[in-house]
Amino acid sequence: MNMAPIALHGLPKRLVDDHLIEAQDLEVATSSAKTAKISLVQYLCEKKLISDKAIGNCAAKEFGIPIYSLEHHNSDHVPKNLIDNKLLKKHQVMPLVQRGNRLFVAIADPTNHRALNEIQFQTGIAVEPVLALYSSITESLDSWLEDNADKDIGEVLGTIDDVHLDDLDMEAVEDDEGTSDSNSEDEAPIVRFINKMLIDAIKLGASDIHFEPYEKSYRVRFRVDGILREMAKPPTNLAQRLAARLKVMSRMDISERRIPQDGRVKLKLSKNKSIDFRVNTLPLQFGEKIVLRILDASSAKLGIDALGYEDDQKALYMEALARPQGMILVTGPTGSGKTVSLYTGLNILNTPERNISTAEDPIEINMDGINQTQINMRVGLSFAEALRSFLRQDPDVVMVGEIRDLETAEIAIKAAQTGHLVMSTLHTNSAPETLTRLLNMGVPSFNVATSVNLIIAQRLGRKLCSQCRVPFGDIPDKVLTEEGFDNIGIDKSEFTIFKPGECGNCTNGYKGRVGVYETLKISPAISKIIMQGGSSIDILQCALQEGFRTLRISALRKAAQGLISIEEANRITKD
Repeated sequence: MNMAPIALHGLPKRLVDDHLIEAQDLEVATSSAKTAKISLVQYLCEKKLISDKAIGNCAAKEFGIPIYSLEHHNSDHVPKNLIDNKLLKKHQVMPLVQRGNRLFVAIADPTNHRALNEIQFQTGIAVEPVLALYSSITESLDSWLEDNADKDIGEVLGTIDDVHLDDLDMEAVEDDEGTSDSNSEDEAPIVRFINKMLIDAIKLGASDIHFEPYEKSYRVRFRVDGILREMAKPPTNLAQRLAARLKVMSRMDISERRIPQDGRVKLKLSKNKSIDFRVNTLPLQFGEKIVLRILDASSAKLGIDALGYEDDQKALYMEALARPQGMILVTGPTGSGKTVSLYTGLNILNTPERNISTAEDPIEINMDGINQTQINMRVGLSFAEALRSFLRQDPDVVMVGEIRDLETAEIAIKAAQTGHLVMSTLHTNSAPETLTRLLNMGVPSFNVATSVNLIIAQRLGRKLCSQCRVPFGDIPDKVLTEEGFDNIGIDKSEFTIFKPGECGNCTNGYKGRVGVYETLKISPAISKIIMQGGSSIDILQCALQEGFRTLRISALRKAAQGLISIEEANRITKD
């Protein structure tokens, strides 16, 4: 029985057409090269089935490009420490020169996409193949590696202060066959790439890192100043290896790909500073998406002055923290900075004279001197159950991560009415709506009116870069009035509106974020409206008469102070 003819194209077809090898022998060589995990050209040359000169001439004719002579190449132009030496030896390729964002690499087979993709993945630079003879590449590479044996790629990938890419306390990565070897040639680029992503994210001040697999692409995005930015596009075929590495780092089960998992990673930046990463995996159609939330403990110790509260808002918060009992609620959407506001308050209260207990899901930042409890619904440890236990442990201050149901709300309010200061969060759009949310949960209006002291609603806005911001120019009074600047309490002649500029120290004219707040103190008049069953609109009207500033007004004041742009004020507060 005759076998079907072999479908040949490109360089293999040229080799057969030029009678350098029989089609059947080429089929065997192709299979053997695949088993050895090397290119066909590398296999043919090493086994001396075809001379490298003959292969080079065929490739030159097939692709219409000349053969580059490495004998006359100036080694001073070779970029040092850009590509891992193990990767160069594995694929037998030779870096030649870097011009801008392009790296020229000598290779015996320009169609060896695996080698080119891995080099581009590791360097983050576009790779241009240059045809050269296999023997000249091996000779030049051996000589060059010997001259640069004391160099290492870790010098190039960057550090933070005295931090190197190997400072993460990580275990080996298990591959698809179940073996484990973190020092293997295959895994070294994966390890370095992930470490580089973590350090780059910290350098940029990112809050989250997204590793996302798709059918024909893979991307890594950072959330910087609240906005997602694409940072890298590694080869799609590395998706499982990247996921496995991240899961091992965070002590997850790498064999389980069907359900979401949670884990943590700690990166030591120095002896006295470390960054925690909260890691979550989510099974998708084409792999596992993995998101890392960056948890910087120093953010809880910034101090209230660094958060963006105006003087009167800061005074209300400090007054509420100084009370021995009652409830402080912080509200806003996910990513609005509620956790930092709560931790800042806890840090102010954290003295040896106070017993502070928190129930969190998850614990985002570890704080010395505070008793932090991780909620675990699988064993029945809910917010309500944790609160019950706290009340039997002689607490002074209690923080519950979120009030999600009536049971938790009732216990928290009971604690606030019996001599404890309670801090918590809800997900509502404004401070007045928080009160009606509690009432809608089923909490009696009397309990709400007598237990809640202060409600803080907040958003985070991108700060204008102080180095490149530029005046907006003449803005018609009609436009300022329509935006709401007549109601911010600052005369139009006393402020200048700025817009983002462009410099090398920021992202699209923005650098960092600032909090925008509304602080609602529960006054006797507001308490009366609550007990009479008033709506959030009634509460808002009463609060405005008492000097309350809405989020919109607070955002416009930040724009008038030159901290944010009108565009950003509209993004975070305008309906």
